[in-house]
Order: sequence, then C-alpha cells, then structure tokens
Amino acid sequence: MKKTTLKDIANHFDVSISTVSKALNDSPEISKTTSEEIKAYAKQINYTPNFNALSLKNQRTKTIGVIIPNMLNYYFAQVLKGIEKTATKKGYKIITCISNDSLQKEIETIEMLSSGVVDGFILSVAEETEAKKEYNHFKSSIAKEIPLVMFDRVVEDIDCDKVITNDFMASVNAVNYLKNKGCKKIAFAAANMDLSVGKLRCDGYLAGLKNNNLDKDDSIIITTHEMYYKKHEAIVKPLFDQSFDAIIASNESVAIAALRVAKDKGIKIPEDLSVIAFSNGILARHSNPRLSTVSQHGEIIGEKSVTLLINKLENKIKTTTSETVETDIVIRDSSK
Repeated sequence: MKKTTLKDIANHFDVSISTVSKALNDSPEISKTTSEEIKAYAKQINYTPNFNALSLKNQRTKTIGVIIPNMLNYYFAQVLKGIEKTATKKGYKIITCISNDSLQKEIETIEMLSSGVVDGFILSVAEETEAKKEYNHFKSSIAKEIPLVMFDRVVEDIDCDKVITNDFMASVNAVNYLKNKGCKKIAFAAANMDLSVGKLRCDGYLAGLKNNNLDKDDSIIITTHEMYYKKHEAIVKPLFDQSFDAIIASNESVAIAALRVAKDKGIKIPEDLSVIAFSNGILARHSNPRLSTVSQHGEIIGEKSVTLLINKLENKIKTTTSETVETDIVIRDSSK
C-alpha cells in the first residue's frame, strides 16, 4: 500500500504542502479551525510524518533524546515528567532510552540517535561512565553540533549545559537540621561513591560536622560503590555495631535498609534514631515510618533541562551555562 504523504493531504484540501506542514505542527500562521480539520483528516487516513525527510529538508527533527540511568528511581521518573511536559508545550517530541548505568549502552544510544534522529540530548551520566572517566562519546556529539544538557550526574570536563542540585549544601543542611534537633552523633551511608553526587553528598556531610563542631567518626561512615538494592541491608548493618543517634543516607533504599536493621535491634524511630535520605520519592512516602528526605525537585530539573536545550537549538546559542536547583528538607516521621 502506498504511504500517504503531505502532498496527498494538500491535494485533498487544495492547499500548499507548506500549509499542511504548518497546520500539523500547530503553527500560529494557520487558523485553529484549519489546523484541526487538517489534523483530523491526517489521523483518519493514518498519516505518519517522515522524520528522516524532515531532517534532510530543514536539519531539524524537533525530537530530543533523553538518556536516564534507570527507571526504578522515582527521581528520574520525575525529571522525565518535567522534560516531557515542557517539550510537548514547545512542540518537541522525546525519545527516552535507559543506559542501565552501562558505558557501552550509553555510547550505543548516542551513536544510534545522532544519525539524524534527534536534535540534541538530555542525559544523566551512567555510573560506569563516571567510574571509567570515558567521555569521548559526549565530545563526539558536541563536535557534530548535537548539543547535550547533563542533569544531576554531570561531567565537569565536558563543555555543555548542566542542571544540578547543590548536593554539597543539601548534606550540610541535613547535618544542621539534625544538630538543631539535638542529635550529637550523626552517621552517613552512601552506596554510590562512583558518582559525582555521592562524593558531593559525603563532602557536604563532613563539612556539616565541622561547621557544627561535631567529631568525625570513621566507624559510623560507610561509603561503597555498591548500587544493588538487595545488598543495602548488608551494607548498613555494620554501622549498628556502634552507637549513633542520626543517619543521613545517600538514597531511599539505603535509608529503608537502615530502618529495617534498627527495627530488628529494637531501636525506636525517631525517638532513638533520626533518619534522613536523598531523595523525595515514592519509597519515602510509603515506608514505615515515612522517611524524612532531601527533596531535589526532579520535575523542575526536567523543565529547566529541556528549556536550556530548546533555547540552544532555536537560538543557535554557542555558550554553555550551568543552573542550580535548590533542595529542601521534607520532614516526615523518621526524624525528630
């Protein structure tokens, strides 16, 4: 069966191909009534645009590639929600891919989508990429004039737009909060130390201790490179051989593992132990007790990321910028 083209739709309405194209893309040059009629007819005859042809004609696909490390993390789902909502408003589509924290998967995805499929990328860097410090695929994309916007997990050495949260200050603020609530011995547990965000959170924790004249105790600091959820309980268990009255966890899974171990040992939350976790996801709201968290505002990060990329694409901006989204602490039942 012959594929329906823009020309077929144009002939049906006795208008130019350009008019049809503008109507399908919600151009303000075309009246709302005409646009709706053309779109309804296109849907009726199952018209699908030829994105490769569009790309060849005007060097733009109005499609953005989004690469996230995993779909299990509520934070990334929120970022994706912000990206999709804002992209749709601005007339762009997104193609979402999962790197599964694999360097090779990230490379393959960028290579595949760089061949005229997308105009640019929004991504959070895979854990393996950060661990191996292999960034040639990012440099190659930029060299091809396919811009990148990195969010959350970013690479300082890559000259691209970035949207971040101040993970360092978020940890400092968490220590300040716990100290103000009377906590004197604050533990720290991180399971993602290959990531820039893990290091920043740990550095912020140490700075927070120093600012509050609290002693650093290595026996209640656990930093690993382990990302597997099933092992988090084994990671935090050795902490409980020591005494402490608060813990800051690098993610919700680590925090929930700490809650389980505490319960097994008869430690009352939050009377005997306060727990604060990064970041503010579904697990935090439904754990027992509900977790106090550092909220990173993923949806806002998504909105800012896609806005930066579209501005760069449409206004041909050559300079790069970095934007910071402030965090705040959401108090629930796991802390005083």
